[in-house]
Amino acid sequence: MRKRNILLFGISNVGKTTVGIHLAQRLGYAFFDLDDEVKKYYMTTLEAFVNSDIRHTRDKKRGQVIREIMANPEDKVFAISPIYYAVNFNKYVSQEDVLAIELQDTPENIFDRLVFSDENDVIYQDDDYKNQHKKHYISDIKKDITWYKKSFSKITNKFFVNSDPVEIVVDRIIKAYQLADRVNL
Repeated sequence: MRKRNILLFGISNVGKTTVGIHLAQRLGYAFFDLDDEVKKYYMTTLEAFVNSDIRHTRDKKRGQVIREIMANPEDKVFAISPIYYAVNFNKYVSQEDVLAIELQDTPENIFDRLVFSDENDVIYQDDDYKNQHKKHYISDIKKDITWYKKSFSKITNKFFVNSDPVEIVVDRIIKAYQLADRVNL
């Protein structure tokens, strides 16, 4: 069956959004990013949302947004932020029209892509600060990989990014999951 919904999972800064945007463009699919959709749905900043409730409540709210997006009949690539309570997405992972992929990479490669955002969700890069605290960030990334392993356990497609450029990652995904018949040239 044709995969109309490609769901990209993974920890923060693994490349879900960047890969998702490029993959959607190549396939001619719509692109959705859970963080952006949460901000629109709840009319808030991501910073305010993350600090608004306990994890379980936030994950339930994210689950509501996932349901809304998945109800959209468009072919789509959907970058899904890390969610600990997998009940909010597991029912989609095994659907016939869904290709669920967990993007993975080494802690060091994820660290290299690390960016920050301010209270208004403006993304910025501060390599000096990042490198001064490298040990701390690498430790946090390793903890995230361990923490979300259980959440992502039903996602059978594990794709190692290998710090490749986004175009190469997209080419590899298209080949690995036999999506070439949908590619926009």
